[in-house]
Amino acid sequence: MAENLGATEKELVENRLEKLEALRAQGVDPYPSKSSRTKMTADVRKDKDKLIADKANVTVAGRLMAKRGHGKLIFADIEDITGKIQTVFKIDILGEKFDQISLFEVGDFIEVVGTVFVTAAGELTVEAEGIKILAKTIRPIPEKWYGIKDEELRFRKRYLDFILEPEMRDLFIKKAKFWQSIREFLVAKGFLEVETPVLESTAGGADANPFTTHHHAFDMDVYLRISTGELWQKRLMVAGFEKTFEIGRQFRNEGISREHLQDYSQVEYYWAYADYEDNMKMVQEMYCHVAKETFNTTKFQINGFDIDLADDWTHLDYVETVKEKLSIDVLEASEDEIRAKLKELKIEFKPNERRGRLIDSLWKHIRKTIAGPAFLINHPVEVSPLAKRKADDPRLVERFQPIIAGSEIGNGYSELNDPVDQRARFDEQAKMRAEGDNEAQMFDEEFVEALEYGMPPTTGFGTSERMFAFLAGKTVREAQIFPLMKPDKPEAGKNS
Repeated sequence: MAENLGATEKELVENRLEKLEALRAQGVDPYPSKSSRTKMTADVRKDKDKLIADKANVTVAGRLMAKRGHGKLIFADIEDITGKIQTVFKIDILGEKFDQISLFEVGDFIEVVGTVFVTAAGELTVEAEGIKILAKTIRPIPEKWYGIKDEELRFRKRYLDFILEPEMRDLFIKKAKFWQSIREFLVAKGFLEVETPVLESTAGGADANPFTTHHHAFDMDVYLRISTGELWQKRLMVAGFEKTFEIGRQFRNEGISREHLQDYSQVEYYWAYADYEDNMKMVQEMYCHVAKETFNTTKFQINGFDIDLADDWTHLDYVETVKEKLSIDVLEASEDEIRAKLKELKIEFKPNERRGRLIDSLWKHIRKTIAGPAFLINHPVEVSPLAKRKADDPRLVERFQPIIAGSEIGNGYSELNDPVDQRARFDEQAKMRAEGDNEAQMFDEEFVEALEYGMPPTTGFGTSERMFAFLAGKTVREAQIFPLMKPDKPEAGKNS
């Protein structure tokens, strides 16, 4: 077991294995099935006055985080998910069981039953009348962890990160509140939670490169979805549902950055008989609600910007903002003129990229300067293959994106429900894919057919866990509980 360890750690492991066998030799099961815990440590602190007055027995359990003292008196700290509490072991109370404590190591899970008192130093303490091992550890918990700069090591051994930096556990408690607050908000607004396919024969609903796998029963290649059911939820609008949402995983086979991962959670909802202006009002309300429920505030410092989600959200015109910042009208400029501007700004682009992708690169160049909160509106139709055109200017679409601290934190629009227009836009996307743009959308014939049966006016919106990471001041990778890692050893992850 310990042959790949350093010499010192190997000795520690061997010592723990000896103590494990010593416990078994005493007839002690070092891995019992359950605990008889009656109180979390936080409950002991909350109820301490009554517990002390009644001299009531409590049973606490958790990981042994510290052990100090010697002879006939030993103090220890036990930690559960709610916090730490001190315990004291006395030979005159525990008798023969006191000897077992020498077989307990920091990191072991133990159970202590006893009465509560406060020491002369003012420390709330459980005086042990009984002890029990719950899980014997073989490897020692590292002593030096705080401030580790090797992010890969922290992510690879995230369980140690959570043990030694409890505030990281708090981050994921908040993340659970984040998703729950979104779910509660939408349900309160009358939305129905649905589940749509993760495996698709056509990857649709976003501009992204999908992961491909093989379906053996059907003997065909399928894709992991790149949106959280966008084209499926629109089919539900065709079917007569009027408000649906889904919270789930989606997958994009693209690069990693502080703001992007390949495997992440997203919420998408669709709302019939409403448009993007109705949707903007609800998104602003939802973002404030989620911030308050998750972080107890609407005020944040992000990327050097002071942000208050409760402020008035300004509206930024896509074309006018690019014109103001970069002196180019993306509606009037030719593709060659847009390429020339990108070269002038030293923005890289691929030779096969078409107009929509080139325009988007110009916008991304300037968005990092915008504090927000704001809604970016009036996008060119070339960058929005699923959004409805504006009636007063068909070169633009009814789309909006929340802009916070220089980044787009969500995407919504009045959904395109004209099947003829949708077919034409899919045709254009298909040409882009044929020319090598792997992120261009696939032609989904079955979706167009569904639209031909009629979809009412509908607006949709989606945002991902990147919103949580932004508000928490973390990278998206740090805000994932177990981010995907390359195998530590070349043979790891291979089928035997």
